[in-house]
Amino acid sequence: MKIIITGSLGNISKPLAKELIQKGHDVTVITSSTERQKEIEILGAKAAIGSVEDLSFLTQTFSGADAVYCMIPRANYFDPNLDLDTFTRKIGSTYAEAIQQSGVKRIVFLSSIGAHLKENSGIIQRYNEIEAVLNQLSDVSITFMRPTSFYYNLLAYIPAIKNQGFISANYGADSTIPWVSPDDIAEAIAEEITTPAEGKKVRYVASEELNGHETARILGNAIGKPDLEWKFISDEEVLNGLISVGMQPKIAAGLVEMYAALHNDTLGEDYYKNRPVLGKTKLADYAKEFASIYNQN
Repeated sequence: MKIIITGSLGNISKPLAKELIQKGHDVTVITSSTERQKEIEILGAKAAIGSVEDLSFLTQTFSGADAVYCMIPRANYFDPNLDLDTFTRKIGSTYAEAIQQSGVKRIVFLSSIGAHLKENSGIIQRYNEIEAVLNQLSDVSITFMRPTSFYYNLLAYIPAIKNQGFISANYGADSTIPWVSPDDIAEAIAEEITTPAEGKKVRYVASEELNGHETARILGNAIGKPDLEWKFISDEEVLNGLISVGMQPKIAAGLVEMYAALHNDTLGEDYYKNRPVLGKTKLADYAKEFASIYNQN
């Protein structure tokens, strides 16, 4: 199959490209960085240099492909000029137009847990909008991948662990957090994108379900702090903390709302109704990488 991958060589796109190449597929990786071209070619893929905000580039790159994996690039939450809503909506609509104009028939889109919600989901509410836009496309088979909380998001707590000696958040503690490894997401995407399908479907991806205390214990053991605690704090405390380190206030408020929805199970309501078979990469596996990064800083 001729498969197009967006996301350059990110946490999901790189292992996805590797797996598809190993299985003999013709893979093209879209990247905005010319510096990534050589690394992409070493993997055995072709590099398409351009922006996912460029409709003509996307349409040309998608044309003739058997399948495309689409994702929204990460944004800089500390950029005071970033309009996250506009950024996300524009890329989603550009994907939809490029899919329609290119005629590609099989799409896998990286959405998110909570994308079933039209409100009260914070910064991921726009995924609900993008899914709705893509659902309007006819004669296209689409799988909406809805991963849960990424393991690597735990890296954001390294400064707090070092400075305060504990993790604090407005979610977790005694409540369940469904965690996921990018490797397990990549494996699920590879399965979906190479499988014939009709219509639209949703697929959740998770690797392990743990509460905050269990999460902290696993990380603590990995970094030599077996008594590491996960403390539940208020929305206001989290918001003030994010703003104090320079995060854009509107985005910080969106993160707080998202985490609050995770804590009260609003975000995971549909996930728990359609709970997937958990992936093979457990937090104890990821904790080795976490510890390595923790010890470097």
